[in-house]
Amino acid sequence: MPFILPTLPDAWRRAALAQLEAGEVIHAWFAPDLDAHLRYVEGLVLLTDRRLLSAEATVDGPGADGSTWREWPVDAVGNLRAIERNGLGTLELLGGAGRECFWRYTAARANAAHEFVRRFDALRRGMPFKTAEEHEDGVAPAPEPSPAVSTRTLLRLSRFARPRARLIALGFVLTLATTAAGLIPPYLTVPLVDNVLTPYQSEVKAIKSQEGASAQLKQQQLAKLKETEGPRFARIVALCLGGIAAAAVASWLFGWAQGVVMARVSERVAADLRNATYAHLLKLSLEFFGGKRTGDLISRISSDTDRICNFLSDNLVDFITDALMIVGTAAILVWFDPVLAAATLLPFPLVAWLVYYVRGQLQHGFQRGGRAWAAMTNVLADTIPGIRVVKAFAQEQREVDRFHAANDRVLEANDRVNTVWAFFWPLVLLLNQAGLLMVWAFGAWRVYDFRIEAGVLVAFLLYISRFYTRLESMSRMFSMTQRAAASSQRIFEILDRVPSVPEPTQPIQPNPVRGKIELTGVGFRYGNRPIIENLNLSIEPGEMIGLVGPSGAGKSTLVNLVCRFYDVTEGAVSVDGVDVRRFPVAEYRRHIGVVLQDPFLFYGTIAENIAYGRPEATREEIVAAARAARAHEFIMRLPDGYDSIVGERGQTLSGGERQRISIARAILIDPRILILDEATSSVDTETEREIQEALDNLIRGRTTIAIAHRLSTLRQADRLIVLDRGKIVEVGHHQELVHSSGVYARLHRAQLAMAHDMAE
Repeated sequence: MPFILPTLPDAWRRAALAQLEAGEVIHAWFAPDLDAHLRYVEGLVLLTDRRLLSAEATVDGPGADGSTWREWPVDAVGNLRAIERNGLGTLELLGGAGRECFWRYTAARANAAHEFVRRFDALRRGMPFKTAEEHEDGVAPAPEPSPAVSTRTLLRLSRFARPRARLIALGFVLTLATTAAGLIPPYLTVPLVDNVLTPYQSEVKAIKSQEGASAQLKQQQLAKLKETEGPRFARIVALCLGGIAAAAVASWLFGWAQGVVMARVSERVAADLRNATYAHLLKLSLEFFGGKRTGDLISRISSDTDRICNFLSDNLVDFITDALMIVGTAAILVWFDPVLAAATLLPFPLVAWLVYYVRGQLQHGFQRGGRAWAAMTNVLADTIPGIRVVKAFAQEQREVDRFHAANDRVLEANDRVNTVWAFFWPLVLLLNQAGLLMVWAFGAWRVYDFRIEAGVLVAFLLYISRFYTRLESMSRMFSMTQRAAASSQRIFEILDRVPSVPEPTQPIQPNPVRGKIELTGVGFRYGNRPIIENLNLSIEPGEMIGLVGPSGAGKSTLVNLVCRFYDVTEGAVSVDGVDVRRFPVAEYRRHIGVVLQDPFLFYGTIAENIAYGRPEATREEIVAAARAARAHEFIMRLPDGYDSIVGERGQTLSGGERQRISIARAILIDPRILILDEATSSVDTETEREIQEALDNLIRGRTTIAIAHRLSTLRQADRLIVLDRGKIVEVGHHQELVHSSGVYARLHRAQLAMAHDMAE
């Protein structure tokens, strides 16, 4: 899978460089692999400091002389965006009059397309680039995304931390107490060294160095010194050591309490973040999910929130503690001796500059690693649910190779980050050792020059050791900060997404619903492709409407608009005279029962699946719904009846059994509007007859919209609406339309011919 690289593909290099003007610099490129008709064709889109240029390969291949080039000045481009739907992507160039150009690509190049858009946005923000003279062939590497922007996303977590403000304040107080207790032991070494150990050692040396004194006399003097100075020596040593021990115990207790408090805070913040992300994810429209991979979304809610939790509980607390310790240590050092403190802290600005310099590379590397990890998760999300297809086509090795390739991309991204980190971390250690060496050298000279006492130098060494230890710890945590920032950015990409089906500002409650549906001048576009145009339809309460038409006619889209899975781009859909956009989305959908073409069951019991729309339903109501859907008989034949566990997506049941359970699920909620989207497509003829008998009773009194390719299932419909290319082309009853020469009659003849061929 190609990514944006500063080096152009060899096939395009000569042709692309020939298009450049004097001094023009290429900042990024993208290679779309589909043409407008979805045929595989290698193209090229270039981003320079002046223009967007595009070329599509000819039959002679990429970069051929016959390639047609188009260009747009960067300042004239209103926006550039990449959109994926149903495994296909579109890179759109928007101008003042709308979409001016687009390029198609497969899902394999989605990451490259989004990276190209990010680099275009960075260029528009005026990020600095190297000149053409600094790069071979005048090709400059594209700019890195601003790390500050990503790191600032961590501050947005504050809204999740606000409800725990008291616990956070307590944790901060405990952090201050831990830091203060940790600063006490080195300070107590000053009186211990200067007032006890050094004077006592001086007295001992003076006695031992007396000339002419006998050994016996020296022993007597030493014994007298112990006798006179011993109590004072023991008292001060006991006080100092006791203070050091008490400070150590206090620091441990405060640290333990701080750890407990901050762990509780971080776990709850992460839980709130997961809840908010998942809740917002479910509020987003179907359009959002059409362009996303399941594994990527799972990775964001699970792995990314877990990484943020670890950062908040461990890294952030340690960072604050280290920062307070560094500030406190620096203040004490300046108070002891400003000159020695200045020499001691000399390497600190260099370390800070290194951190700032390296963070851009780390942040970009972690973003790439996150995308690579999500891509690897996508392989799992594709393969495990589709394991039957994998085994049926004997593609196990292919999927192993695909996972291996995705895993290699994770490895490659992590290797790049680790290479930068492996250089940065030992350099910080080297600078710290240089700082300690400087303290010894300069401090020894200050003692020699009678400027400080030996105890001050000892305290300095203890403090500076802690200072550089904390500095090393902070530099280690920097990588975790960048990882958490990248994860936070991925989370807020979901939270910042606005549903395309919004809640009304002044909602109207839909109770009670009679079921009169009106579509007035309805139009709907999927991107820039029109699906439905100027459609007008009125459905009376209790009426059954059958939607008929060839594939792609807009039948399912019309149903999606009635259910408000999408909003119309033109016109309005009304229920009982009220525009459905004025109803609260969830309240409105509670009055709609939907049986989808592809029945989906959740892992759990059959009873739980039937009661999914009404979890509070009694067992009697569940059984009644199953009987109405002609599902009770086969359910009772299962080992545990209604308590039988269905596998993930209902794979332990046949297609017809899954369909009947989904029909029972719709029956149980007793909807006023019933949507049957190919409700009998997965059942055999006998089962279809049973379900049709149940539906005859079910639709009575309800407004029903039924889609079916088997035209025989719609003979009981009050009216048949025939759609073709997003427009109503015929309306009438089965017998009436069969004898016409329109679309319905053609479809009916085709099905009769197919049935005749199968019978033979």
